[in-house]
Amino acid sequence: MRSPSKMQPRNFPERVIWYSIVGTYAFYLIGGIYIIIPAIAWVLFFYFCKKLWQQNDTTPASEKIHIPVMVWVWVAGMLLEELALIMGHIDFDLGLTALIKSSIGWAKGWAFFAIFPLVSCLQIRPQLLYRAACIVCLQTLIFAPIFILAYYIHLPELVYVSPLKIVGGPGPEFFEFRFFEIDPDNGEPRWRLFTPWAPALGFVANIYFVFSLYEKDKKWKWCGIIGSILMCLITASRLGILCLPAVSIIAWALSSLARPIFLIFIGLLSSLAAIFASPAIEAATTFLDKVKSSRASSTEVRGALARIALSRFSEAPIWGHGAVERGPHLVQFMVIGSHSTFYGILFIKGIVGFIGYVVPLLSSFVNLLIKAQKSETAKVGFSIVLLLFFYSFAENLEMLAYLIWPGLVMLGIAFKEKNSSIPHQP
Repeated sequence: MRSPSKMQPRNFPERVIWYSIVGTYAFYLIGGIYIIIPAIAWVLFFYFCKKLWQQNDTTPASEKIHIPVMVWVWVAGMLLEELALIMGHIDFDLGLTALIKSSIGWAKGWAFFAIFPLVSCLQIRPQLLYRAACIVCLQTLIFAPIFILAYYIHLPELVYVSPLKIVGGPGPEFFEFRFFEIDPDNGEPRWRLFTPWAPALGFVANIYFVFSLYEKDKKWKWCGIIGSILMCLITASRLGILCLPAVSIIAWALSSLARPIFLIFIGLLSSLAAIFASPAIEAATTFLDKVKSSRASSTEVRGALARIALSRFSEAPIWGHGAVERGPHLVQFMVIGSHSTFYGILFIKGIVGFIGYVVPLLSSFVNLLIKAQKSETAKVGFSIVLLLFFYSFAENLEMLAYLIWPGLVMLGIAFKEKNSSIPHQP
């Protein structure tokens, strides 16, 4: 039996996933993450299609591909996103060139929410993801001090922009090698490492934190936990720091609903809540106000972008506007819907696109909540769903799919779990 300290990929998809994750910093050094990960995604998808095509009655049961219903739900939802995109371009007569460009964007964004759960139907172990995430966290513990030191010895923020930018993308920040950035709200430094902006690193850190909690080897586990916490803290991302403990606590609580002792605990807690409800609500309100005021201009811009998106939504409620639009001076000319998946979908893809994302997300919540009562793997997937939900209020997930893809693979693995599978861990 293999030692838990030794983890090696056993097949082609595991090798691709393993080296794609542990090679994160190497890819960042050449400014190639935004290009390499989409290429890898489609290579894995075509490999999946090949294996599915070759499958027949003689295929060993252990190697047969079974696609869970929930994976099909995500596939249908992402196809609906593309349909809304096409119809929006037609409605606003945006032209064939714009449609092709937007569809390429879909293939590097929303399509991943279908591709990676499909790919996870191959023989991929969740433990491989956990260990790979811990390795990236260890690399962060090694490299982050260099990035932090760069600020204090007054090195330039931006080192270079990769020539790979010529391939095209949402913006130069996806191809930059940057030591740090200065927060315009308070003039303080924050770090984004291998991501295009600091809050995105907070999102990745939260995913890796969840993975690290389930790593069996203690040395790697603590490397993962400490590294992911460090990643989250240096971003100064309010949502990232809040989600770090909150998602784990919520996932633990909701996955313990079947335990009688937990139900007794909830009953006692409810009684205490009735007594201390007023001061607790007041304290929570004060805390949220402090969080918002810590970067007031950012909060104001986000709120304005949301209001504009909802106001403009009525212009094209069914299929949406088909493409992004630059906002007014009020929001510093930021793209409408750029700071929220929910508002962004409503503006760009209308009700159809909104349904295409929300239905799979809510279905995943219910499916994995039930399975998480008995399955550790489902509990990890459930944590990923919670992160997707929370970050849908603050980030455009389509643009970050190339970074959060390990979480999407984990989601697909969790969908394969049976209700009677792995016993719940204490």
